[in-house]
Amino acid sequence: MAAPINAIRTMQAKDVVNARLASAYVTVNGERFLLFQAKTLEAKFEKSKSEVPILGRVSSGHKATGGNGTGSMTIYKNTSRFTKMMKDYKDTGSDIYFDMQITANDPTSDAGEETIILKDCNLDSVVVAAFDTSGDWLEQEVDFTFEDWEMPTAYKDLDGMF
Repeated sequence: MAAPINAIRTMQAKDVVNARLASAYVTVNGERFLLFQAKTLEAKFEKSKSEVPILGRVSSGHKATGGNGTGSMTIYKNTSRFTKMMKDYKDTGSDIYFDMQITANDPTSDAGEETIILKDCNLDSVVVAAFDTSGDWLEQEVDFTFEDWEMPTAYKDLDGMF
């Protein structure tokens, strides 16, 4: 008799991607700089949907009609770059758009590397000044939108996914 097939496979712990092994670069007006001040970053693309009433059904369907990219990051407030960008907008009315490249790469994981380039990012808000007498260091939340994104590298499918 053949041995039973084990249909349940599990991920190996080594294949979890270490959240700290990432890098972020910002390109503004052709100038590229390492955003090593970043503590956290999250960028989302959310679809816009419309309800579709369908004859013969009591529930509506939903159809995607567009989308919107938003993001936020927490950085240590030891750079004035984002504050200067917002000040330039305040003073001149000329808004600044930039690209941001985020790469996550844990050499231990068989998943490999993923790189996302957020295109045409635009600041929503920045902290102009701050202090915290009960805190250890200064941080700021930076909210932004983006118009598009590219994915030059994607994680590999792990053994056992298929």
